[in-house]
Amino acid sequence: MRWRKSIALLLGFALLLCGRAVIAGPQHILVFGDSLSAEYGLPRGSGWVTHIEKRLAERDQAYQIRNASISGDTTTGGLQRLPQVLKEFPADVVILQLGANDGLRGLPVPAMQENLREMIRLSQAQGAEVLLVGQHIPPNYGQRYAREFHASFELVAKETNTALVPFMLEGFAQDSGMFQPDGLHPTAEAQALIAETIWKGLEPLLK
Repeated sequence: MRWRKSIALLLGFALLLCGRAVIAGPQHILVFGDSLSAEYGLPRGSGWVTHIEKRLAERDQAYQIRNASISGDTTTGGLQRLPQVLKEFPADVVILQLGANDGLRGLPVPAMQENLREMIRLSQAQGAEVLLVGQHIPPNYGQRYAREFHASFELVAKETNTALVPFMLEGFAQDSGMFQPDGLHPTAEAQALIAETIWKGLEPLLK
């Protein structure tokens, strides 16, 4: 009689575990960037984040994606607001796309690197995987500064054991027709290309 009770308890425990697996919540993905991710100058719902969201919808697992990008944000501003964002949205994956405005303003590269490191540490401390998104700046800022700026993303990624997209605008950066009149922000047509580049780095992080 006792062995029957034991089997029943074990079976019930197994069913409980299975039930937990079935009702496991969706994976949370946080996009944390600047105007390049905030649909600056674009029709609402046409940015690369929306393209990623549509790809996620095609997968078996449920996902929740939050775009917490703010136009004009720098790594300093991002570092100040990230703790609260992570508190409100417990991310499993953080797509960190900041630094472009640091470069355009000629801000010190070492400070940008440290801000990126700290944002990655904050995300990892919560248990999130991080995808760091790299960027170039125009050569008129000086060859040395431009070189050090771009190299920063690979350096930080290696130091923090973080996944990296080397260049967000890969494949069309030299095509002026893919940019808005300001020459800085990609058009709606370019968003699918950005999404394809980001997806290559994001997909291996999805559970």
